[in-house]
Amino acid sequence: MRLSLPLVFAFHPLNPVLAQTDSLQTEPIANDSGQTLKPNYALLRGIFAAQSVLYLGTIYGLSKSWYKNPLTKFTFKDDTREWLQMDKMGHVYTSYQIARHTAELYRKTGISKRQMLVYGAISGIIFQTPIEILDGFSPDYGFSPGDMIANISGSVIYLGQIALWNEVRIQPKFSFHYTSLSKVRPELLGSNRSESWLKDYNGQTYWFSGSPGTFFKNSGWPSWLCFSVGYGIHNMVSAEKGKSIERGYRPYRQYYLSLDIDLTKIKTRSKLVKTIGFFANSIKIPAPALQISKKGIDFKPFYF
Repeated sequence: MRLSLPLVFAFHPLNPVLAQTDSLQTEPIANDSGQTLKPNYALLRGIFAAQSVLYLGTIYGLSKSWYKNPLTKFTFKDDTREWLQMDKMGHVYTSYQIARHTAELYRKTGISKRQMLVYGAISGIIFQTPIEILDGFSPDYGFSPGDMIANISGSVIYLGQIALWNEVRIQPKFSFHYTSLSKVRPELLGSNRSESWLKDYNGQTYWFSGSPGTFFKNSGWPSWLCFSVGYGIHNMVSAEKGKSIERGYRPYRQYYLSLDIDLTKIKTRSKLVKTIGFFANSIKIPAPALQISKKGIDFKPFYF
């Protein structure tokens, strides 16, 4: 997950006038006269080229700033026990968001639903694989099978929902708050606010939001009003739990129950509002929440 989250935002400059919804049409695109339109291959090639250039530039810049030691022979590393699996949640989230954004981009070209889903799902995996390979050649990390499984899982969460329901009903989301733990090990958890949101897992929370109204269409429950289940950690000042304990900290998991809003389900005729809703729907809105951990149940009147 170390270099994954920025890739989500690398897709945003391509999307402002395109992304509008989290449901996909099953019929071919037609004009005002009802004539079926052929796929716009020029737009398709342009989007693919722009994404490729932007992605390669992002990978190049991040690799130069992150991999400080020379690359060596390819190695594997089992890091599934690190960070109480919070980094794996980050991989799932990032892969899902890349798949969602890419599918919506390609939907506007008029290609078939199957092609659209394939492009989206594969993108969520392919666009993160080079990072995993670079990790494999890095003496500091190593190729993580757990990361690859998480990458695949994120794309499957998107692909499976569209294939089953023709819409996204369960939204992976992200929230973050700054913690004092980053000051304990700034070299690991971030030396400033711009680094901490990415590196300090103690301040990150990953959510799954869903509305009963999307599952029970005649229930009268608003499809935009969601229940949200979150996962976070605390007191992790090292990747390994044991090393955190050696430093005097007792790491533990935190679970959350909260309300959320699916911004893509709010009815509006404004394309701008739809676009903003599409982007913002990757973030969990601040709201009251119940925090459940080994320390008991705590009510948070305003949690993000």
